[in-house]
Amino acid sequence: MYQREFDQRLQNGLPHAVLLYGDNAYLIDHYLDLYKKRLDASESMLTLYHDEYDFERAKAYLSQSSLFGGTNLLLLRREKKLPKKELDTLVELTTRNSDNYFLFLFTGEGRDAKAMQSSFTEKKGGVWVRFFEPNLREGVALLRQKAQEMGVQIDDYALGHLLTLLNNNLALAAKEMEKLAILDTPVGNKEIDRLVYSAAPMAVESLLIDLFAKKPVTETITKLLELGEDEFSILRSTQFFVQQIFLFHAYIRIHGLADSKAILGYKLPRQVEERKAALAARISPASWLRIYEHLLHSELLLKKSKPSHREVLLYGILIKIQSLI
Repeated sequence: MYQREFDQRLQNGLPHAVLLYGDNAYLIDHYLDLYKKRLDASESMLTLYHDEYDFERAKAYLSQSSLFGGTNLLLLRREKKLPKKELDTLVELTTRNSDNYFLFLFTGEGRDAKAMQSSFTEKKGGVWVRFFEPNLREGVALLRQKAQEMGVQIDDYALGHLLTLLNNNLALAAKEMEKLAILDTPVGNKEIDRLVYSAAPMAVESLLIDLFAKKPVTETITKLLELGEDEFSILRSTQFFVQQIFLFHAYIRIHGLADSKAILGYKLPRQVEERKAALAARISPASWLRIYEHLLHSELLLKKSKPSHREVLLYGILIKIQSLI
């Protein structure tokens, strides 16, 4: 089900077993906080993050009466799916005792989440909820509610500016609202620009990963320009990214595997390392030469062009790279 249906369901009480996943970390954490508050379970809940998960421990927790005479809330947050047999057992345990609740905050791939939905059906006593990235209007509405709860004086125009600056990242915007609340004065664009660090660097990384994965990038380029990045900075970031991926490519050809510590001098998170290795492996040696020549030519072209022509040129430069991969 989706958010609206879930909100309607919550009016009749809290479902005992819930799978939450999707592209809206802010809303997922919102419903976690809702469960903790309604169940008064902040102190008694069992939280298992990522590799902390242990089936026997989770099973034992839901098999016993609450030590505090209240509820047992099992919170699991991880990016790897669980075996169906284990999931079915944990969901079933919530049906045996009305004081048992199980929240699974899944941060992995959508196809893995769909594979686990069958363990959270109404028939088995559970529900699954998928969230989507909010558009700007929806994001502003959610932040407005947050601002009212915190007593922050800020209008919708400034909220929209905050979201744009943070690349529509609601969770990050909510955290920045806590910082802005300390001012104890009305908040406008001036205060936001002075105190909030732009998410443009993260958006650039996302753009370049999509670029090399041959995914659509025009919308992301537009967002970056709205965030205040200029054409030259995006091109420089592209050149740096290409150099990194080439180093991965060369290292893999020599050693047969990727090691970001040896390649870059520092260790990347495992997911990031694997993603860059996968991108490097799909590009042929001949393509690298064409990409480098294209970037050198593009830099000269951009420097000689009129400011009014640079945005269109940037779109063409990046899309051309995709055709060379």
